[in-house]
Amino acid sequence: MAAAADSKEQKRAEPRSYSLLAPQLFEKQYEAPPESKNPVLRGLALYYGASLVSSVDRISTFLWANAGFTLLRRLPELDAYPPRYDPTVIPITNGLLSSPSSPLSLSSSDLVSRAPPSNGSGRFPSVADYHTAYSSGTLTPVDVAEALLLLIRRDVPQRTGHATAFVTVDIAAVRAAAEASATRWKTGKVLGLLDGVPVAVKDELDIEGYERKMGTKRTYETKGTSWCVKVLIEAGAMIVGKTNMHELGLDTNNNNPNHGTPLNPYNQGYYCGGSSGGSGYAVGAGLVPFALGCDGGGSIRIPSSFCGIYGLKTTHGRVSRLPTSNSATSTGVVGPMAANMLDLEVGFRIISTPDPSLPSSTLFPPPQPALTSPPTKLLGIYQPWFDRADPPVLTACNAALSYLHTTLNYRPIPISIPHLHTGQLAHALTILSEISASQASTADLTPANKILVSVGRQTSARDFLLAQRLRELLMRHLAALFQQHPGLLVVTPTTPLPGWRIGGGQADLRYGVSDANTSVRNMEFVWLANLCGCPALQVPVGYVEAVGGEKGEGQVPVGMMAMGEWGSEEELIGFGYDAEKWLNEGLEGGRRVPGTWVDVLKYAKKGSE
Repeated sequence: MAAAADSKEQKRAEPRSYSLLAPQLFEKQYEAPPESKNPVLRGLALYYGASLVSSVDRISTFLWANAGFTLLRRLPELDAYPPRYDPTVIPITNGLLSSPSSPLSLSSSDLVSRAPPSNGSGRFPSVADYHTAYSSGTLTPVDVAEALLLLIRRDVPQRTGHATAFVTVDIAAVRAAAEASATRWKTGKVLGLLDGVPVAVKDELDIEGYERKMGTKRTYETKGTSWCVKVLIEAGAMIVGKTNMHELGLDTNNNNPNHGTPLNPYNQGYYCGGSSGGSGYAVGAGLVPFALGCDGGGSIRIPSSFCGIYGLKTTHGRVSRLPTSNSATSTGVVGPMAANMLDLEVGFRIISTPDPSLPSSTLFPPPQPALTSPPTKLLGIYQPWFDRADPPVLTACNAALSYLHTTLNYRPIPISIPHLHTGQLAHALTILSEISASQASTADLTPANKILVSVGRQTSARDFLLAQRLRELLMRHLAALFQQHPGLLVVTPTTPLPGWRIGGGQADLRYGVSDANTSVRNMEFVWLANLCGCPALQVPVGYVEAVGGEKGEGQVPVGMMAMGEWGSEEELIGFGYDAEKWLNEGLEGGRRVPGTWVDVLKYAKKGSE
């Protein structure tokens, strides 16, 4: 075990990015993580146990050590690496940083060529379908708004099951946006592809006129609409509401006793995944073609996988949420969650509009129309890590990989990544410490989060610094891989789990659940992109039989993930279009819609007649 020196080729190479030290491979044999032995609490045991943990430091200190965080102290090689607090890395084009620019617009021909096939099975309407409906006069944004309000409002005597995915809907604002868009369509002053298209926003972000609760019972100060939402509104998007999330974004199942837990649209005995579970449900159930999520530890990609949709964790520092604060400062980003790749591309290109208030945002290359296939079809696979997924997940992902290789000429190559178990610990320690530091009190939190925040507060400065040193080691290693293999995409399952079953039934939904073992397992592949700041794309690749539950349709979606070099969103989107071909053309039976699915355009058409 030793850090390898840079090759001569690496030393001669021109810098590829700003704010990244010399690429450096670190060779280390793979070690499977030990079995997690965190206590699992639910029901009344959780309710009373959380009060005990949050009031007795010795218990939370024990739980902190039991989670394995002290393992970082056993890595002497970290002494050679400086701590890295911010994983923002900005690509350099032709030796110069990019100049700020506005995103380009897609043409009508692009819409036609990139939209999902009109005769495909399980077809989800895209932004192109909304655009066509409005331009032909078949529907107006007012028709769509009124249809959606019937489905997502909480303030009605007999609300639908869809309403749980939304925590707040400003009815007057939705209707005003719909009327304004309808007027633009009528007068020929359309703002673009998104004019009148319904979009949902995670309650971690701000919208003028809405409260921000972040899944809690609290109300957080709002200083104005988040930049990423503001540019969507300026592009004509019709914001239909704020979506449910796991309290504080601190877990990946989206269990929320405060505001209700949206159930998986494919199987109501399963979670949607989190923490952007409300956005995942809204897209997966057909309510909107895309929504905004936030991702500090898989919180876009995991619910996108569980809900059978596409989700993009963007490069750290590229998409602005200002003036909204970010409690997961060095791990959390904003990104789109979408029904189809076209929707994801359109959403990404608008929200990545440079924000003058965020310097890093203005230095990234302006978003370009992504190729519908990346120029370099190179997939890096670390086999022992990849094979950690449960058998049904492996089967689905290997089938998609086989199609990409044999039909679309992708070339898998073996790679290795060091310190995967301790790296995941470093990520967990970092995000838990960052979020815990922003909590003045745990008194009004759910029981599960009382435990997590209390445990996060036990992190010492020494251990936090060790985690940042390991971040630097891993970032240098990834930079060396990307330098050796230009265009490389690191491919894994999105999550090793075939969904997350609601194990305790209604009691879990009432009190919550504290199951760090499943949480850690669920995040086994996603954490690396957060700790190191790389972009990563989740794509649905299949459906597997649900296990152990009586409710639901019997199948749950499975996803696969590709992680690229910093600033490589366009290449990832190109890969996503190819993966979409597998789902629509290669997968036996094709894409499937869930039992709770709504075709909003048909529903709106029926309502307007």
